[in-house]
Amino acid sequence: MDLEFKRPDELVKLLCERLRKERLAQQMTQSELAGRAGIGVNTLSNLEAGRNVSFESLVRAAMVLGRLGELEALFMPKLESLDDIVRYEKSASRQRIKRKPHNA
Repeated sequence: MDLEFKRPDELVKLLCERLRKERLAQQMTQSELAGRAGIGVNTLSNLEAGRNVSFESLVRAAMVLGRLGELEALFMPKLESLDDIVRYEKSASRQRIKRKPHNA
């Protein structure tokens, strides 16, 4: 499925629906998942409804549902060449990004 052309609110809605469907596929109630994740039932309900909750709550729910791998892969570097690896290793040290001039 191509997610590139979705608005952020559409993507949030899609992911929240997938979270709900995954919970139901694993035959868990909101109360069960929330309890195992260490979050409140209202927090899980808000998460499934796409309301603002902490990112940690999402991570906790994903862990219980066995979907942590997808989150861990979310911002993995794209290392397709030796140059990419060298560039990635150099960027591991903290550095400032130079601003581009406004008239460039």
